[in-house]
Amino acid sequence: MSTRGKPWINHYPARVRHHLDYPDKSLGQVFDETVANMPDTIAMIFADREITYSQFGDRVNRLATAIAGLGIGKGDRIGLMGPNCPQWIIAYFALLKLGVIVVQTNPMYVEREIIHQMKDSGASGIVVFEPLYPRVKNVLDQTSLSKVIVFNFTPVKAGEDFYSLDELIAGSEPTPPAVSIDSAEDIAVLQYTGGTTGVSKGVMLTHRNLICNTLQVIEWAVDMNYGDERIITLLPVFHVYGMTNCVNYSIAIAATQIILPRFDVDMLLETIRKYRPTLFPGAPTMFLAINNHPRAAEYKEVLAAIKVCNSGSAPLPLEVAHKFAEITGGAGNLQEGYGLSEASPVTHSNPLDRPSRAGSIGLPLPDTDSKIVDLETGNNTLPIGEVGELCIRGPQVMKGYWEKPEETEKTLRDGWLHTGDISKMDKDGYFYIIDRKKDMIIAGGYNIYPRDIEEVLYEHPKIKEVVAAGIPDSYRGETVKAYIVLNPDTEGTAEEFIEYCRTKLAAYKVPRQIEFREALPRTIVGKVLRRQLVAEELAKIKAAGSNG
Repeated sequence: MSTRGKPWINHYPARVRHHLDYPDKSLGQVFDETVANMPDTIAMIFADREITYSQFGDRVNRLATAIAGLGIGKGDRIGLMGPNCPQWIIAYFALLKLGVIVVQTNPMYVEREIIHQMKDSGASGIVVFEPLYPRVKNVLDQTSLSKVIVFNFTPVKAGEDFYSLDELIAGSEPTPPAVSIDSAEDIAVLQYTGGTTGVSKGVMLTHRNLICNTLQVIEWAVDMNYGDERIITLLPVFHVYGMTNCVNYSIAIAATQIILPRFDVDMLLETIRKYRPTLFPGAPTMFLAINNHPRAAEYKEVLAAIKVCNSGSAPLPLEVAHKFAEITGGAGNLQEGYGLSEASPVTHSNPLDRPSRAGSIGLPLPDTDSKIVDLETGNNTLPIGEVGELCIRGPQVMKGYWEKPEETEKTLRDGWLHTGDISKMDKDGYFYIIDRKKDMIIAGGYNIYPRDIEEVLYEHPKIKEVVAAGIPDSYRGETVKAYIVLNPDTEGTAEEFIEYCRTKLAAYKVPRQIEFREALPRTIVGKVLRRQLVAEELAKIKAAGSNG
């Protein structure tokens, strides 16, 4: 592979290949091969219960048989909504084996968000965690959902209007129909995201997209041994980062997933002590919580024994990485990478054989081309060191946006994915994100689009104008603040509007702060100057620091 125009190739770790061979297989086929090769290996550990690959495969096949018996088949869209647990992962592979398109549904979604996603995807059914089922039931008459399958951590009995996942498995044979899947063309997952306008879009990720990205990430880790690794599955598996780096990754190398349903730092540290994972994909808030744990030093040995700690989903503050290195005695291999839903998601990462380059997202992964283009037209490639928009090309890049051809055309141009992220590249091929997408808020690893919040608040009768923005937060990276202009002769409190948002938005989107204003700053053409509001917050923080 030529290194011309690709200086990063010269800085790859010695054992990382520049080009990989990707199998023409579906995710279901990869799953079947692992089950056949490693039947007695532990596939999952959850609540101290172990499931072997043989048991895992049997349950997936029985559920796939049952789902096919319900009339669900190739090309159908089926939602999957729940926390990390074996049942979620079993349902995921059962659907994929049938050629069904998995519609990743955030378990924090409230009714209005579920309605939008189900309508947009045209989903005909959903597999849902029992405590979340009431939300789904409330929207059945407003969607095309006709088949509902319910699961929980313990067995569930079928109801009047839903099937039990456990009963479907128990009542079926492990003989699902064979389905022909074109890995390059057939969609495996609709991963919903949002553009800078806040319009929710279904990212079409094919079986090939997801397999290629999984193999790219495995190659980058260099020291992974088939059948020997143990992965902490703490990242939400409904999120593309957790889906690829935990679920798909583990299947590809026959690893054991140590599954945690939620983030609790004490539970996490004790799980690491007990099960000794070799890989820990996480988010900055997780590593920050470990750093701040009063007994972190007690876990130094087990943390240091982890081969790879990946940080993604949000920028990793340098001080967090440095503190983690101190706690682990310089080990722990905490490295930052970069990705986005449209790329399955990983495109860049810092090499694992050397310290991270300060502030960098690292080098493009094998078979991933990157360039910086001008911000005005997006057509001109800029020289080394100049700031512009990051563009990416590679086998992990999405097929497009679900039923949004115009949005697809804007984002995919001549095979290049225009990320909307402002970046630069140094002479060695290391990339740096200068600014995130112009309006997006990243709080605790979640992508939050201001328009989602603004639309909800604009429905409130007391509000004349509103703008939401992300302001710095020492724990979440950013937090949501809403700036509100009330209608004349009305009064309101911050608590009132925060509580209002709680009834209409997922918890992570709810504003943590409210500021009332007489007017909002605007440009001469009337556009709200969101960045001016953020700049004011930064100035306040700076002033407070200097006064302190």
